[in-house]
Amino acid sequence: MNSDRHHGKQPPGEEPYWLYGMHPVRAALANPRRRIRRLLATRNAAQTLAESRRAEDAPGIEPEIVERKAIDRLVPPDAVHQGVALLVDPIADIHLDSLLEDEATRIVLVLDQVTDPHNVGAILRSAAAFGAAAVITTWRHSPPETAVLVKAAAGAFEAMPYIRIQNLAGLLEKLHEHDFLSIGLDAGGPVLMRDAPHGERTALVLGAEGKGLRHLTRELCGMLARLPISEQVESLNVSNAAAVALYELTREN
Repeated sequence: MNSDRHHGKQPPGEEPYWLYGMHPVRAALANPRRRIRRLLATRNAAQTLAESRRAEDAPGIEPEIVERKAIDRLVPPDAVHQGVALLVDPIADIHLDSLLEDEATRIVLVLDQVTDPHNVGAILRSAAAFGAAAVITTWRHSPPETAVLVKAAAGAFEAMPYIRIQNLAGLLEKLHEHDFLSIGLDAGGPVLMRDAPHGERTALVLGAEGKGLRHLTRELCGMLARLPISEQVESLNVSNAAAVALYELTREN
């Protein structure tokens, strides 16, 4: 599959950054699409990392052995880094046209101004768990690739393409041209998600925390659907809603 980022250019402000924590670092080291610049580890963390990588037959890169305080200076205060940090480049985006032209692409998630990196990370994890092909959002009003986002995805960021585009309306039109049925998740949707007429190719569209889908986005979706939640609760967190909707979308009837 052809890959680049924004036609081969890094977006402004997306420079190499430090990942931290054993799980995100191990996942990044095992990802052939990752460009690794430096690996720092305490002596104990280096031994733990070496043992896990031998068990997984992961490619080797020798860590620079440092004191814990050296890593403390590189990561946010109170970050749980477990004695390991990895300097990486942002992952190059998979080209959108290549993704949509691939017949194996059946489900994509589209985010309409979901800005919280913890929510986006959790959505990436659910997307990977339920076999989606990508999570797509816009350059503006979305979190960039950072250690917080990658850590929130709990390893799924390395496997799940996170694609950012310029214009959401143009994206939905392109999805329709490629035979995707776009289903907007909305509390006022006329049908339950489990009763929505799923197409062979589906784009699940999710709105921002609190605000939900914007008016134009709702109009451009092929249909709107809702989740069967209790009247005692007004709405679900967007990451929880994504997981439930993906389950409904992929479960066998």
